[in-house]
Amino acid sequence: MAENQRKKIVVIVGPTASGKSDLGIKLARKFNGEIISADSRQVYKRMDIGTGKVTKKEQRLVKHHLLDIANPKKVFTVSDFKRLGEKSIKNILSKNKIPFVVGGTGFYIDALVKNSTIPEVPPNKKLRAGLEKMSAEDLYNKLNKLDPKKAQNIDKKNKRRLIRALEIIEMTGKPVPSVKESPEYEVLYLGINPPKNILEKKIKLRLEKRLKQGMVKEVKRLIAQGINKKRLFDLGLEYRWLSEYLSGKISYDEMRSSLLRAIIKYSKRQMTWFKRNKEIHWLVPSKAEGIKTEKQAEKLVRKFIF
Repeated sequence: MAENQRKKIVVIVGPTASGKSDLGIKLARKFNGEIISADSRQVYKRMDIGTGKVTKKEQRLVKHHLLDIANPKKVFTVSDFKRLGEKSIKNILSKNKIPFVVGGTGFYIDALVKNSTIPEVPPNKKLRAGLEKMSAEDLYNKLNKLDPKKAQNIDKKNKRRLIRALEIIEMTGKPVPSVKESPEYEVLYLGINPPKNILEKKIKLRLEKRLKQGMVKEVKRLIAQGINKKRLFDLGLEYRWLSEYLSGKISYDEMRSSLLRAIIKYSKRQMTWFKRNKEIHWLVPSKAEGIKTEKQAEKLVRKFIF
């Protein structure tokens, strides 16, 4: 790769279960790349099935970065991801390879690839403990009163981000500062957006597969290792609903149907985030089927690199 091409990055995004990981592996193998996982939960050790982490076999096909690097008992922040992601990009580029940033956590991807500013406000445990007792709806309403602009651009169901926004406001006495971007790399954004009926079917099939693979046992192990219910709730939908089931609050069937609905809703929120980025080349038009996403992607990557 020529010197002036070394600062190019390919980013693959899309909703959960859309096929990002498979496409990322195929493209990284074809174009001499390595993958940086952009998933806020796959960073955690011992959380493999519930997060849909690529298998060890798949990891041997292409080197993956930012998997299994954090203790699930401790909070891994977007600042942590940005810092380690930047190191990974430099490491990959130093080998004259292409970094492929692959994942569904749009907030993390923007922080890393667009080099977004992150407010340097230290966590306040006492304040967070008080906010934790509030529902996501109440947190959102509070944020909407204090900083309506920020409220327009936040996932209103994500308690962790709502609490962080309120913490910044409380600690600084000002609205959450606007994000400033200063990208250092040339970026090709690829997005997978299957038709709604196909995506929902894929989500359902994947959930059934994960349950058969032992997702319930995985959560039991985490509980046995000292992960409490509050922390499980913070670790995402699968861990939240399975902890409700394991504590006897809901039946297995209720857990399965509620989790399915929650994941489908989450996929819609992911797409809302990604659709704000007009640079994304969507590989599958929303109403089309059977388009060869791999061929489309290969053509775009080849043109971008060479």
